[in-house]
Formats: sequence, structure tokens, C-alpha cells
Amino acid sequence: MTTNQNQNILLAGASGVLGRHITKALTDAGHKVTGLGRTAVDGVRADLMDRDALLRAVDGQHFDTVVHAATALRRAPMRHRDMYATDALRIEGTAHLIEAARATGARRFVSESMVFGYGYGDFGDRLITEDDAFGPRGTDPRLERHVAGMRTKEQLTFEATGLEGVALRFGLFYGPGGTEALLPLLRKRRLPAPADHGRVLPWIELTDAARAVAAAVEHGRPGQAYNVVDGDPLGFRAHLLCVAAEFGVPRPMTVPLWTTRPMAYVHTMFSSSMRVSAAKAERELGWTPRYPSSRDGLAALRAATR
Repeated sequence: MTTNQNQNILLAGASGVLGRHITKALTDAGHKVTGLGRTAVDGVRADLMDRDALLRAVDGQHFDTVVHAATALRRAPMRHRDMYATDALRIEGTAHLIEAARATGARRFVSESMVFGYGYGDFGDRLITEDDAFGPRGTDPRLERHVAGMRTKEQLTFEATGLEGVALRFGLFYGPGGTEALLPLLRKRRLPAPADHGRVLPWIELTDAARAVAAAVEHGRPGQAYNVVDGDPLGFRAHLLCVAAEFGVPRPMTVPLWTTRPMAYVHTMFSSSMRVSAAKAERELGWTPRYPSSRDGLAALRAATR
């Protein structure tokens, strides 16, 4: 499916790291972008968790598409409670934003989702596609809280009456505006990581992720989800080693996996392993990652900062 060019788009989360890249990708594609958020730089100032204030903020405005890329995270989550505000935003905030989208006459709604909606854990060598179950019940109450947020966000997106809902399931982000935050921690040897022992995770460079959003706005099929990852899954430690090598900072210290248990969310991430296919996005959206591996994306980032 192809939608019209030069759309008027409302972007929730425009002031965030991913949001800034999405704004550029949509603008480069010929669309007009209005930001929605709580900061002074956003064109529409409102809190997604405050339904009445949000509806007042969009009253009388018209948008063709609404993109939901809002997050409550300001830094990488370490403990499960660090995710709770984002979990709530994925449920209540999405419901409120869908109401606002209808109020503005939008016909398309594109949601940021995550590959961890397939579940946390070790999936072995099996390649995960969009045909796999999304949002299986979490193996403990804390994980269920996170998975429920992703599951519900997609359900709300697909079931929104009068809206063409599309979801993008992103891998772990890195790249301009994201990777730089790791460098001071690596320089000070404050970012230890356990050995991967064959565990891998899917990654996606931020500008590639933003280009996928633009492709979904124009070509995504209503009711469909798309995995957005590069073609080279890497363990978390392996990714950090690439960062260290590219930017000339100390390699992360190797620690036993059990020592990360006090940082329970990070421990869950370190214990997970998944290989994810983006073939559907490449086939239906006409999107391919400019950086097929985070090694390529990190090299480009380093070259751009010289």
C-alpha cells in the first residue's frame, strides 16, 4: 500500500533521540512534522498520560498520520522499575494518543514497538519473524508488566477503529545521539559486561530506524507489524567491544553474569538471545538498513565525529 506524499504528521516523542531522527527522515521525504511532547520545542505541548489536556491541545488541528515514538526513558534502564513509566505510557498513553488521532481526523497511526515483545530469554538459533507469537505472557510478574505494555500497545494500534494501524518492532538502538552516552562510561571503566557465550541480540542504527518509520508511514499495510533490525546480531558485550575499538576507549571489563543480578533488567537483557528477521520490512516497505551491521554504523559514526 502506498499513501500520499506531503502528509501533515503529528509525532509524539519528537524531542527524543529517535524522535529527532524520525523528524529528519519524514521531512526529507517531503512531509510536514509537528512534534508532540512536554517540552518547549514541541509544537503541541501535552502529556500523553493526561487525556483531557492532550485532547485540548490538539483541538481544532488536523493531521494525516500520527506517529507514536514517545518514551519515558531518559537513560538506559538498569532495574525493572526503570521501565514502569514507559510500560504505562505504552498502555494508557497509547489509548489517549489514539483518541487524539481520531480527533484530528488522522487516518494512519504508526507505533514504535520492540523485538522484546516476542519475550525475554534465549531463543537459540531460531530466526524470529512476524509470524511468531508477539506478547507471550512474561515468565515472572515484572517481565509480564513489560511485555504487557508492548502487547497492549500493538493491540490498541491494530484495533483502533477508523485508523490504519502499523507497528515497527525495533532492535536495540545505537548511533548518533545514543552511542555517545556509552563513551564516558567506557572511559571510566564503569560499564562492565559479562561474556556473551554465544548469546546475540538484534541491533538497529538510529537513522536506519527513522527511515523505516518514514517507509511505514508511506507503505505500511494496515494491521501489520514489521521487524526493523540489521542483518548482524551481536551480543551486548561484542557490541561494546566494537564501540571501544572504534572510538579508542578501554574495553569493558568482563564480569560473571550473576554479578549483574542487582541490576535486574540489565541482567535479563544480558541473559537474552534472539535472532530476528527484517525480511518482511525489506519486502513490503522497500526499506533496507544503510548499515547492515553495527560495525558499519559505528564506523560511520566515528568518521562523522572526526
